[in-house]
Amino acid sequence: MKTRVREMSPSAYARIAGVLYLIITVAAIFAHMVIPGQLLVPGDAAATAVNITNSESLFRFGLVGLELIVLLSEIVLSVVLYVLLKPVNKTLSLIAAVSRLAMTTIHGLNLLNYYFVLQLLIGADFLTAFSPEQVNALVTLFLDAHSIGFTIGIAFLVPHVLILGYLIVQSGYFPKVLGFLFIAAGIGYLFDAIGLLLVPSYTTTPGLIAMVIAAAEIAFPIWLLVKGVNMAGWQQKTVEVGSTRPLPQN
Repeated sequence: MKTRVREMSPSAYARIAGVLYLIITVAAIFAHMVIPGQLLVPGDAAATAVNITNSESLFRFGLVGLELIVLLSEIVLSVVLYVLLKPVNKTLSLIAAVSRLAMTTIHGLNLLNYYFVLQLLIGADFLTAFSPEQVNALVTLFLDAHSIGFTIGIAFLVPHVLILGYLIVQSGYFPKVLGFLFIAAGIGYLFDAIGLLLVPSYTTTPGLIAMVIAAAEIAFPIWLLVKGVNMAGWQQKTVEVGSTRPLPQN
């Protein structure tokens, strides 16, 4: 006999998305801010190399390991958000998911720069061809490449954030203010990515942009965890989609 797998409720998907957002946020704070602050010394390649060499486990598990947790969580979150928002517009929801997955792919490949750093500092045989100063310079090069690669990935996230904001506004089962926050955050991401990648004098994200992005990325997960989905709005949107679906042709 065949058994039917029971589909999870929208509220369950919302809670899963909220938990994933929380995991990504906490892991990213440590991987992108706390641990780099302990290991990387701006403007001092030699001190950075010494810190990484003396704290190899922290570099491996604190940076690379946490980055992997973030990326794996991003994959699942992309799918869950697609499921939550496809009743609004299936095509746009799919584009948003693909955009976030593109960012995740770029960030995954970007981890190679960290492995190159480890190879340079661990002491492989080929390193005898380089002087200590050359090794330090190469370490700086790959760390800078990782930073640039991260920004390139964020550029691919921009369509996701903008579309996510639009879909939330149109959903009827999430507060419109969360959608407008994401639209503002998407504009901020776009401005920041263009500045970091194309304008040499632009080196730091302005505080206002960082605040808007943080507000959107914090408010939505909290809503998902605490309130979930407005089921009346979800059912109404599902009925609207069903009523506009073309009838099958005989």
